Amino acid sequence: MKKNLIILLLLIFSAKSYASYILIPMDAEGQRNHLKAYGITFWTLEKQQKVKWLLNYRGGSFLLPDFEEIRKECQIRGVSFEVISDAKAESILEEISSPSHNMEAVVLEKAPKIAVYTPYGKQPWDDAVTMVLTYAEIPYDTIYDEEVLNDALILYDWLHLHHEDFTGQFGKFYRSYRSAPWYINEKKTAEELATKLGYSKVSEAKLDVALKIRDYVVGGGFMFAMCSATDSFDIALSAEGIDICEPMFDGDGSDANYQNKIDYNKTFAFTDFILERSPNVYEFSSIDMTNKRRIPKTTDYFSLMEFSAKWDPIPTMLNQNHTALVKGFMGQTTSFTRDEIKSKVLVLGENKTNGEAKYIHGIKGKGFFTFYGGHDPEDYTHRVGDPKTELDLHPTSPGYRLILNNVLFPAARKKKQKT
Repeated sequence: MKKNLIILLLLIFSAKSYASYILIPMDAEGQRNHLKAYGITFWTLEKQQKVKWLLNYRGGSFLLPDFEEIRKECQIRGVSFEVISDAKAESILEEISSPSHNMEAVVLEKAPKIAVYTPYGKQPWDDAVTMVLTYAEIPYDTIYDEEVLNDALILYDWLHLHHEDFTGQFGKFYRSYRSAPWYINEKKTAEELATKLGYSKVSEAKLDVALKIRDYVVGGGFMFAMCSATDSFDIALSAEGIDICEPMFDGDGSDANYQNKIDYNKTFAFTDFILERSPNVYEFSSIDMTNKRRIPKTTDYFSLMEFSAKWDPIPTMLNQNHTALVKGFMGQTTSFTRDEIKSKVLVLGENKTNGEAKYIHGIKGKGFFTFYGGHDPEDYTHRVGDPKTELDLHPTSPGYRLILNNVLFPAARKKKQKT
């Protein structure tokens, strides 16, 4: 009888200590490929398995069910993982739940359906988001003006805006590239598409696209934008019904005194900005800090803000990283003038000494938007024609991690925000 009892106790102890979870650590020491770790998490969600995102625990680690298939996939993709017992998992979750720790466990339930708004023919390396999605092996669809205007956005949970110009000024490349074959071809292609869609001007087509995207977000969509797609999107909304384009862009003059007609109530993130009138200046408005900043590359960093994981899980989720200090990087829109950001918009990352915000987030209607300044987190001054970034050389990139945080954001179980 005593012998049987001992055997039973051993069996119970063995069952409790049996490995039943996979922990994907996301701290600097524990993970050799942070970017592909997001791909593993997404892949697991696609298999209809729930994942716990452990906010502020070892750099924002992931807790997955223990299946041999997941282990093998981690090994194939070069993602570091730890097989832990049920008791160890319970201990971690208990530590996270303690009021004394700024941590939270967020349940990820379903892989979001992803769309990237990008011109036809663009290669994945033309844009940081398509590049990192491809590297992390996260599937996405590409859509453009025609699909957006035909209400294709309702099929998607998450939308990224390629570094687009929604104002119809063709990226303000006129001065430097108006004679370049690629500029001439892209302008012609955009005009032909606008005509096909029933518009007399590219600016009119882009405005309607911006309005469709606005409605998508207001209705509950998640929108992420980088570089010039951020400020040009808001500028297009603010200039609805106003011609801000000079003749070389749309064939006729701009409206007189158009600056005073701008409606800042229509924008998502920015207010009180001044538009750049000259077609010869590679800039849209005073929103962008590119020409105002005087920061050497060696000291160009921005800091991620800290939020309460239990009370502010959304900004905490978007800021998960293995470092609070991230390398800066340039773009047509490098960063945002702090004084021209609406008061209800959260600044997630900033260079306080320079008075600029790099990474911001807000709510619009039932949906969310995130704007991230700069072109490529691992290419400081990316220029037209530069070679693509090889992410195999940057598998632990903190700047790219911020993009992938946003990709997973819609997968989180909906929880009432306490702020």
